[in-house]
Amino acid sequence: GFNWRFVSLTTRLGLDVSGYKWGAMGVSGKVEADFYALSGSTPILRLRQAFMKLNWDNSPVSFTIGQAWHPMAADMPHMNNLETGAPFNPFNRSPQLTMDLALGSGFSLTASLLYLNHYLPTGPAGKSKDYYKYGMPEAYLGFTYKSSQFLVKVGVDAVNMRPYRTIKDWRVQDSASPATIEVKSFLSTFSPFLFAQYTNGKFQLRAKSILAQAGEHMNLLSGYGVHSFNSDGTITYTPMQDWASFVSFSYGKKFQVMGMLGYMKQLGTTKDLTDNQLWMNTAADTKIQQAFRATPTVAWNLGKFTVSLEYNLTAAQFGSGNRNARGMYTGTPEWVLNHRFICMTKFNF
Repeated sequence: GFNWRFVSLTTRLGLDVSGYKWGAMGVSGKVEADFYALSGSTPILRLRQAFMKLNWDNSPVSFTIGQAWHPMAADMPHMNNLETGAPFNPFNRSPQLTMDLALGSGFSLTASLLYLNHYLPTGPAGKSKDYYKYGMPEAYLGFTYKSSQFLVKVGVDAVNMRPYRTIKDWRVQDSASPATIEVKSFLSTFSPFLFAQYTNGKFQLRAKSILAQAGEHMNLLSGYGVHSFNSDGTITYTPMQDWASFVSFSYGKKFQVMGMLGYMKQLGTTKDLTDNQLWMNTAADTKIQQAFRATPTVAWNLGKFTVSLEYNLTAAQFGSGNRNARGMYTGTPEWVLNHRFICMTKFNF
């Protein structure tokens, strides 16, 4: 059926600060908020980014401290809608400590420790930051190559969290005594990605691909489940694997043409599930098995004023029947198409 909306939720307020020096150390920072959070039908102010950057004269090392874009989400496809490519592109802003180290000849290393805050994993107790709070920090390690025309990034994101339904789940009866003992059941995941960008004059081409394990905290259609309940009271978890990719381009300056092609597919859990115990990202229909999207867009950039028109074609395949041992639906799938037109006006000041 047909429906429409008129929104101004993406109104953003921000402040960029630079130029402060303390001896050899330079400090810059950014604070950014918008009104995307809703209290009923009333938009309220929401913090997007709040971080500082530290660098030193003649030093190859710099640090980012605070809430900023996840290193795997920072390079987004060319488009103007709010989704910015999700679920074909990771989408996450998190409090973090990130180190960038210049290695010379265009190469650099990035290492991050992150704490999930706005974008949370799912689990036995629903969405909760406590799965990470009582586990280990999310970690990222990547390498970048940059030249006048090319930008290439390769990296891996590692998560080690402790799912639970209640705190009591952490204690079990000791078979050798009347006492209870604490057990530690962790889910460990690794998600590699590759990003490439080519720029030549007014033309730019981007591509990204990620093989995600339990990537729901990055707004990917993913999750995890139980592989086994062990005799020592621990639980072995198994992540759902997803492949998500996009290719996008942009050409022009005053009159701009751009677009994205995105594709994602669930690949099943890495191990068999026990009793079909599986927790999936509830931000979208949990029956989606694969999807693609195309977004041809035209924009007129008149100084600080922009107006754009985007056609968004999204197709999703919904599973039916029961899930098998790897979390995939066994029934006949059904494809559903969605057509959307988006007109946006923007004024930067």
